[in-house]
Amino acid sequence: MRHLLGIEGLRRADIEALLGRAEAHLHGGPDASHVLRGRVIANLFFEDSTRTRTSFEMAAHALGAEVLNWTTAGSSVSKGETLLDTVRNIEATGPVALIIRHRSSGAPHLVARHVRCAVVNAGDGTHEHPSQALLDAFTLRRRWGRLDGRTVLIVGDILHSRVARSNLHCLTALGAKVVLCGPPTLLPPGLESFGAELTTNLDAALPRADAVMCLRVQSERQGENFFPSTREFSRMYGLNAARAERLKPEALVLHPGPMNRGVEIAPAVADGPRSVILEQVAHGVAVRRAILEEVCR
Repeated sequence: MRHLLGIEGLRRADIEALLGRAEAHLHGGPDASHVLRGRVIANLFFEDSTRTRTSFEMAAHALGAEVLNWTTAGSSVSKGETLLDTVRNIEATGPVALIIRHRSSGAPHLVARHVRCAVVNAGDGTHEHPSQALLDAFTLRRRWGRLDGRTVLIVGDILHSRVARSNLHCLTALGAKVVLCGPPTLLPPGLESFGAELTTNLDAALPRADAVMCLRVQSERQGENFFPSTREFSRMYGLNAARAERLKPEALVLHPGPMNRGVEIAPAVADGPRSVILEQVAHGVAVRRAILEEVCR
């Protein structure tokens, strides 16, 4: 695998190989601190990020790499430099991989066509967030052993969610059923063709779910109002304590972050016994170590 630009198109064997390598890292495995020793990984974040950037940085350090953390603040982007000029100039300094987050869908794909080093998509617009989907699947697989036959309910702002799209591809490839739930205006048609079930009725979908993934309403990507009010959204699609009681006793709760507590998820649920939200964060480092190992070979 030269690049990791998305989950769509990856074979189940490709995904399981990455998850297997992440499992080895999580258990300590062989010493990998020399794998990228003397090499540089460039974190190029054209959008804000806490978890993903930190996680990739820790993963790179664990493999012995040096990390270049670049942001648009204070860069020549503010002077009108193009994306391709920026990444070509950074590539000229010698990194073996570019980790790219960008507000425009397809930006990492464009970069990958114009550089020689590896490119990893750390989230592009409303398109894909492959490393997040892999760590989500990894978290569920560690709890369940296998995903075959399980039902994962993803609820919230599906329309603007790159996490939902990558998870749809990843979870279905691993044998799970994916149910997408949200207001009609945030539930784009056409995702059924990728194997998803679409519904606007959260209360009816909850009892069937083995896991629920709550998504943040991405107001920064919305040019219009997609629902009457935040209070209305929370009333209809927020996972509160009463709704959590409708879940199976062993059902899990996930959230890719950042959370809007009291909107898409109640604090009591986010911090409750069903929550594996902090496990997702912890597993992200092991999964991203596996990704960097794969694309930098």
